[in-house]
Amino acid sequence: MVLVIVTEDQLLQPQLICQSCVLADRSGRPRWHQGKLDCGRPVPSPPEDQPDQYRCQMGFRVTNIQE
Repeated sequence: MVLVIVTEDQLLQPQLICQSCVLADRSGRPRWHQGKLDCGRPVPSPPEDQPDQYRCQMGFRVTNIQE
């Protein structure tokens, strides 16, 4: 499992963003549990060729990219 923050033109490591979020876990990562983001809500209708996306409480899009 590889979680990433999706911006318009790049993918960022969540530790760069989530470290300052009060909803992040103790290691500064998003709270991902049983295949979903616990500290956000699903983005309705992600593009067909992309994995499920979530909008975190800080407004960023988070997704799980399988290696």
